[in-house]
Amino acid sequence: MDRKSAQQTQLTAELVLRAYAAGIFPMAENRDDPTVFWVDPRVRGVLPLETFHIPRKLRKIVRRGDFEVQCDSAFADVIDRCAQTTAERHETWINKEIRGAYIDLHDRGFAHSVECWRKGELVGGLYGVSLGCAFFGESMFSRETNASKVALVHLVARLRMANYRLLDTQFVTDHLRQFGAVEIPCRVYLERLEDAIRYQTVFPADPTPEQLDVWLFPDPGVD
Repeated sequence: MDRKSAQQTQLTAELVLRAYAAGIFPMAENRDDPTVFWVDPRVRGVLPLETFHIPRKLRKIVRRGDFEVQCDSAFADVIDRCAQTTAERHETWINKEIRGAYIDLHDRGFAHSVECWRKGELVGGLYGVSLGCAFFGESMFSRETNASKVALVHLVARLRMANYRLLDTQFVTDHLRQFGAVEIPCRVYLERLEDAIRYQTVFPADPTPEQLDVWLFPDPGVD
């Protein structure tokens, strides 16, 4: 992970959007550190939308509707859950500056959340930023087994529905690799980014169930 110099000015929504368009993104050393630095990876994680793979067991969970899935109904709660430490995640990079900038991006229609609910409780989700036809995944959390995975499946369905051209995952983890995430050189990433942000689309936060099913289950014969 390559860092740019720590930023000294206030982290604003406009600054974050310019950074994404240039291929870099902000992080903090930990949630209590007020300093934000810019990350410019030599290799970038992406999740190709055209070859997105849903494991068979997860596909059945999505079909059963184990979770109620919504978008943009609890953005601040999602980012706060992502910023919490857990037994598996001892430190996070979402500090007060980052939280404020991304909530502002959400208020302006650039940042979106996908949430999994059960019995009125928020049990999983993710959030990211939409710019042109690129979506930049930021973070996810899960308080119940498979909740963040279901959120990712629903995110990809919506991105494909709206003709997005790039899903940036920043890095590739084993969690993302099972869905088809790959690493590409920075040069290739910047070419794909430049192409994706040339186009415009609207994030489909509230499609009808019929519209969504077409993209959740594009191969009816696959169980």
